[in-house]
Amino acid sequence: MTSQRTRNRLIQRLRDEGISNEEVLDVMASTPRHLFLDEALAIRAYEDTALPIGYGQTISQPYIVARMTELLLSRASSRARVLEVGAGSGYQTAILARLVEKLYSVERVEPLLVKARQRMRELGIFNVEMRLSSGGFGWPEKESFDAILCAAAPATVPDELREQLAPGGVMVIPVGSERQYLTIVTRSEDGERFDVEKAEPVRFVPLLSGVVR
Repeated sequence: MTSQRTRNRLIQRLRDEGISNEEVLDVMASTPRHLFLDEALAIRAYEDTALPIGYGQTISQPYIVARMTELLLSRASSRARVLEVGAGSGYQTAILARLVEKLYSVERVEPLLVKARQRMRELGIFNVEMRLSSGGFGWPEKESFDAILCAAAPATVPDELREQLAPGGVMVIPVGSERQYLTIVTRSEDGERFDVEKAEPVRFVPLLSGVVR
């Protein structure tokens, strides 16, 4: 169930589906996804599917984690300061943290945040700062980010998140209500313009406001 051979089969599926960034694939191959699931679902950890983690949230499909990470890294001019919106189980957090210098992560469901923090410690990941926060507002006190990855879908791109992008920064975010698209938002070098590009159709849980304790 949790053998390296099982993980390698998942990585081959990701290659077959078009993921080509070797950094991303290497990190995903060495990250134990089963640790981010309840024991009853751990047997399905290396299927290429989203799985429930409670509180109406899911751990994203591995392809989507790989795709969003690949897009972010290919477009970002710097990996110094990255924001993740929606830590959830912490799986995407663990992948991103090993590919960027400093990761800031917000999660609105406190029990999920507590578990995610614990998993970071267990995996020896210490370049992540996490806090409880309504995701759509990001982390404005940290000022601007070189890249933002959002793991829940707003109906439109939140202005608060756009404004937290540094000049030249990039955000990868699912956007839409009935029909969602993985969307890439790039801020111009002078900070005056935002370019928006649709990548592919996706299905995410909605980006909700407020916190759950």
